[in-house]
Amino acid sequence: MSRRNLTLAVAVMAVLGGCAVSAPPAPDQIRKDALQDTALRDTWSAGVPAEGTISDNWLSSFGDPQLDALVSEAIAKNPDLRAGAARVEQAAAYADIAQAYLLPWFNLLGTGGVKAGGGSDLSSALSGAMIGVSWEPDLWGRLRYGRNAADETYASAQADFEFARQSMAAQVARSWFIATETKLQLAAAESMAQSARELVRLAEDRQRVGSGSERDVALARANQGTFEDAARQARLAHGQAVRSLEAILGRYPATELQAAPSLPAMPGPVPVGMPLAMLERRPDIIAAERRVAAAFDRVGEAKAAQLPRIKLNASIAALSSDVLQLQDDYSNPSGGAGGTLFAPLYQGGALRAQVSVRTAEQKEAVARYASQALRAIGDVENALAASQVLAERVQLLGQVLADQERTLQYDEAAYRIGRQDLRSVQQQQVQVQSARVALLAVQSQQLIQRVNLHLALGGSFAEPVKVAVATH
Repeated sequence: MSRRNLTLAVAVMAVLGGCAVSAPPAPDQIRKDALQDTALRDTWSAGVPAEGTISDNWLSSFGDPQLDALVSEAIAKNPDLRAGAARVEQAAAYADIAQAYLLPWFNLLGTGGVKAGGGSDLSSALSGAMIGVSWEPDLWGRLRYGRNAADETYASAQADFEFARQSMAAQVARSWFIATETKLQLAAAESMAQSARELVRLAEDRQRVGSGSERDVALARANQGTFEDAARQARLAHGQAVRSLEAILGRYPATELQAAPSLPAMPGPVPVGMPLAMLERRPDIIAAERRVAAAFDRVGEAKAAQLPRIKLNASIAALSSDVLQLQDDYSNPSGGAGGTLFAPLYQGGALRAQVSVRTAEQKEAVARYASQALRAIGDVENALAASQVLAERVQLLGQVLADQERTLQYDEAAYRIGRQDLRSVQQQQVQVQSARVALLAVQSQQLIQRVNLHLALGGSFAEPVKVAVATH
């Protein structure tokens, strides 16, 4: 082939290699195809949430520097997050590999040796160097579809990792609140056990002076055993909560972490925006959306694989030999160019089956997006409903505690003037502690549900990380 004809062929291949590929469906089209007849509402149905757009930096709303430090520690050291970061790196490398297939490849080949002594050394019969270049024009978009799919997969891995970071922050916050709650419950349980021990001593004293009975002593001891057992259960629950949190932080679970002395105050109302806004910003939904786009590109890649491929090659070399006789017309440097054609004629239907596989994978990705989107909407609705009920329960149990404390004040006043004995006072103290424990548990659940709401809405615990979007 002459140099002119070769240049013309390369130019034609380059033009053909620039044929456009189809873009994947837009996010709104993916939602429409996935959700089908399920219409998104303009407002949430559970409760009357605060108006406004979804915000970030929710961790700071609790005003707890120690919690902030624990979240930072978990983000840096948690093994699961480190594994997730490695998966993002893998996806980025696969995207680079897919891009590399679109570019010309250059290779250098060298050969030679050193002859020692007389005779001929065949290992050094030929010496020199050759530079070769090869390139496959992307005639039908197979390589670009593969590149685009790898880019979308990388974007989905980034979004998955961002949601994992947000989930980790939420998990640390929930565990921190539980550790604090169990610490306070342990203190309340030990106080109740102490009151029960005082009641036993009082019952025994009353029996000795003849104003009590053996039945009263047995009942007091039974109550003491119940409260002692509750204290041991509370101690076990607190230890388990602390060890669980330490493991999340990447520490040795040795129950060395000290929980907070009290639960933080409940932050103010949270703007929740609209369901559509949640789907557009929540990282795990973005990841599912990018997987649909990647599956679309894989279908295009499989279809293009059924069509012919051309690979162009060119090389230039400088060779010499002390043993072999080169051709008379050979001169250094020398070069050449050529190409190969590969056209799949018959492969038993494997290529058509591959298209069917990729098409089914795309359908699966769309269905999984629908499932994930509906689950995300349900997460928000559940968190809103739970938050409303818990707020009502906190108010109700707060009133119960206030009434129990007021009753205790009356009993103590009656005891001071001799109208009641100490036993009634101590029994009422136990009732106060029980009411305090019940309120504490609901307050902790209220904080946990607030964290769940932030996570469900897709709001970041800090400044959100920008997720890469593939450009086609």
